[in-house]
Amino acid sequence: MALPTLDLLALGGYRITLVGRPWAAELFAAYPWTVIGLRKGWRESIGVLRALRRAAVEPPDGLLLTNSFSSALEFRLAGLRPVGYATDARRLLLQWAIPLSAATRRLHMVDYYFALGRSFLKLPAGAAPVPALRISDGARERARSALARAGSAGAYIVLCPVAVGLHHGQVKCWDGFGRLARELVLAGREVVVCPGPGERDAARLACPDARLIDGMDVEAFGALLAGSLLVVANDSGAGHLAAACGARLLGVFGVTNPTRTRPRGESARVLGDARGWPSYATVSQAVWEQIPADAQGR
Repeated sequence: MALPTLDLLALGGYRITLVGRPWAAELFAAYPWTVIGLRKGWRESIGVLRALRRAAVEPPDGLLLTNSFSSALEFRLAGLRPVGYATDARRLLLQWAIPLSAATRRLHMVDYYFALGRSFLKLPAGAAPVPALRISDGARERARSALARAGSAGAYIVLCPVAVGLHHGQVKCWDGFGRLARELVLAGREVVVCPGPGERDAARLACPDARLIDGMDVEAFGALLAGSLLVVANDSGAGHLAAACGARLLGVFGVTNPTRTRPRGESARVLGDARGWPSYATVSQAVWEQIPADAQGR
C-alpha cells in the first residue's frame, strides 16, 4: 500500500533505502532500491540504522511509514532524521512532525501514506494512484517452473485461505474456501494454493482439493498471482499483493473494515465487511462473475 508513496519519492529525486522486514528484499527485487532487513530486537535494529548513518555524509532523512513510537526512537538514537506523522506521543523524537488531522486518519492506507509523502516533499494534496508492483522476468519464470513442478498446466485460479493473526480476537479467515475449491475442481477448473512460510498445513487443511504450490519467494508468488484467471483471498498480504500485481481479485472480508485496508487495484473487488462474512452463495456467484468471459468454458 506504500508503493505510490515510494514511487513519488523516487520521482522526487531521492535515493531510496528501504528498512523493514527481510522479505521486502524479495518483494522489491525488480527495483533499483537498496533493501535492508532489520533483525529482531531494538539493539540490533539501532545497530543497522547506525551503519546507514556512518555511510552517509550527512544524517539521512528517515520517512517513517509506521506510526509507532519505537520506530521514531530507533531512528533518533541511530542519528538519523526521522520524519512522520505526529502520532503515538512521538512528536519530540521527530525531526519534522507532520500534523495528523481527523480527515487524514480516515483515509484509506494508500492515501494515508501518499499524503505523508506529499507533505514530506512539500507538494499540495493529491490523489494517490493505484499501487502497481513491478515483477521481473526472472520471477515470472520461477512461477512457471513452480507450476510445472506441481503438475499444473493451463489456466488456473489461486485461493489464499490463510490470514495470519487475529483482529480484536477474531479469526480473519473465511470458512468457505474448502467448499469453493471443491466446487471449482468439480467444474473442471485448475485450483492452486501457494502457502507462505509456516502456512502449509493450514492451507492443506483449508483446501484439500486444491493443488499445492510450495516454496516460492515473494516476488515469484506475485508473478503467480498476476498470471492467474482469478485470486480469491482473505484480508491478508496475499490479497494486497494480488491487487498490486494487477491480478483479478476477489477479497473476502468478515471481521475487518475494508474502508481503510481493502486491496486497491484496477481489478479488485471486495465482499463483506466488519459486520460479518458474505454468504457462500454470494461468494460463489461473484467468483463465476469474475472469471473472464473468454475463459468461462475452460
